[in-house]
Amino acid sequence: MPKTSLDAIDRKILKYLIKNARMPFLEIARECGISGAAIHQRIRKLDDSGVILGSRLIVFDVCAHISITLKDPQLLKQTVEQLKEIPEIVEAHFITGSGNILVKLYCVDNEHLMRTIFDGILRIQGVSSTETQISLQEAFQRQVNIDFIEE
Repeated sequence: MPKTSLDAIDRKILKYLIKNARMPFLEIARECGISGAAIHQRIRKLDDSGVILGSRLIVFDVCAHISITLKDPQLLKQTVEQLKEIPEIVEAHFITGSGNILVKLYCVDNEHLMRTIFDGILRIQGVSSTETQISLQEAFQRQVNIDFIEE
């Protein structure tokens, strides 16, 4: 996320959106004591600056994390570009330890996961091997608490 200056109203808007991303803008405007037009402008600014990155729908039964080891570290950039083309992958991280890249993906079922691994990830030329961990149940999830951001 790029460094963005957030004032008290921006933080208040974000707190409402974190609690309920579908909260009507006019309701947020009333709670913040500003106009509906101002809310739209502020949310557009937060979206354009990368503070807001969309929303998430939960329609998949399988969540997995896959550690990917590359054949050659010089293939890192092209491998990541090809991983971006796999729609099931929602996150990719450069990591330390075993492997080079850690991806998080969502699939409809285990069959879908297997196809994604064999027909997608393992067909990428730079990929040497993978290690998959399937999430059995999400213990908890939370948004980052923005109270620590200075005014």
